[in-house]
Amino acid sequence: MNFKPLGECVLVERSEEDTKTASGIIIPDNAKEKPLFGIVKSLSDKVSKEGVLKEGDKVAFVKYGGTEIKLDNNKEYLILKLEDILGVIA
Repeated sequence: MNFKPLGECVLVERSEEDTKTASGIIIPDNAKEKPLFGIVKSLSDKVSKEGVLKEGDKVAFVKYGGTEIKLDNNKEYLILKLEDILGVIA
């Protein structure tokens, strides 16, 4: 993938959500909410210089932020503004 965000943006790949509850009930795709966690795949130069994030960080982000795009054979990614990222998960 060769995508470089501009401004103060970050490219994130959403984490996979569980398809089963703790009790073993399978959740259908249409009933699942999209996860609010993901892995940083690419950073803009501005974000990179600030040093607050790096590629590979697992982050939590706001529910309705960002723009969804498809890259790499229709794989879905999210472009988020730095302010839409709530924190890094250690």
